[in-house]
Amino acid sequence: MIYLDNAATSFPKPECVCREMDRCMREYCANPGRSGHPLSLKAGAAVMASREAICSLFNICDPMRLVFTKNATEALNIAIKGTAFSGCHVITTSMEHNSVMRPLRALERDIGIEVTVVRGNELGEIDPDDIRKEIKKNTVLIISTLSSNVNGIVMPIKELGYIASQSDLAFLVDASQGAGSMAIDVEELNISMMAFPGHKGLLGPQGTGCLYVSNGIPIKTLMEGGTGSNSDSHYQPDFLPDMLESGTLNTPGIVGLGTGASYIATAGAGKIAAQKHRLVKILIEGFSQIPGVNLYSVSDINRNSGIVAINLRDLDSGELSYILDKEYGIYTRAGFHCSPGAHKTLGTEKTGVVRFSPSLFNKVSEMIYTLDALEKISWKTI
Repeated sequence: MIYLDNAATSFPKPECVCREMDRCMREYCANPGRSGHPLSLKAGAAVMASREAICSLFNICDPMRLVFTKNATEALNIAIKGTAFSGCHVITTSMEHNSVMRPLRALERDIGIEVTVVRGNELGEIDPDDIRKEIKKNTVLIISTLSSNVNGIVMPIKELGYIASQSDLAFLVDASQGAGSMAIDVEELNISMMAFPGHKGLLGPQGTGCLYVSNGIPIKTLMEGGTGSNSDSHYQPDFLPDMLESGTLNTPGIVGLGTGASYIATAGAGKIAAQKHRLVKILIEGFSQIPGVNLYSVSDINRNSGIVAINLRDLDSGELSYILDKEYGIYTRAGFHCSPGAHKTLGTEKTGVVRFSPSLFNKVSEMIYTLDALEKISWKTI
């Protein structure tokens, strides 16, 4: 088996992540923040340690500004629906995942927000000036993915953050692709809110995610309930993270996520990025030599978060992925990747693409095997 679907979920996980989750479940998995007995206190301390480990990766100074969610989709919905209001204007890009576009379109339909989608070039790259030109008097929010989940193209986050800060607008970043291997400093990049999952580049388990909310951002709740604080009141607490963390937290998942963050801090995000880039470069250079391959990704480490998207002649992307799996044991993802706007930008709205996404645990030999497999498939389809 060669697993090249890490943009969907990273696999395998570091052994330390599995071990710490198991230890949590066996030794202290009580309800954090709900009781005063030793197990509850230990669970609460473990959750706090995970907050701090994650915050250290992104220069989040106050760990109380980090909210745990069940995934990036929930985090994005909280950020978007918690800040947009009737009559406001939101600017986003054509490369966004449906976790951004569907909440925006729902709000556009239901309460009358105005949405502007700025289209990228043939690779999806956005010109920051095109974002700047769309700012209006009623604009309240700019949203951008850190990098595309379809072809890995990196967005000009630093420039967009500067534009937002100069215009006194909130800036929301979907860091689902890139968090854990790309350098992210929320202060330096003027990021107001950032959503990311635990199960991708942060090497944690599924069912975990986070939302960072900077100080001064007014945000409403999507749901209310028990928080372990202000329990004698019928009203939701108005302070973070409690305000946005109703219900029992996924303690073992959060422990795993925090352990994954610590693993990345020790290994070095830069080294992880370099390893992924090495593998991506091998794939792109090899694919470019195979007859019939259409490439939609670039090998520049500064422009690609670690994804290679291709098609082979007129072969259906799902069929190519199936052949790679059944005949060669290579696991990829095919189709439209929940990003129809990105495919329209890339010109693949009718075909989708096959996406290869290696991780730091993949080997050069696996990339060479993958290239050999695709070359054999190519010659069979002539």
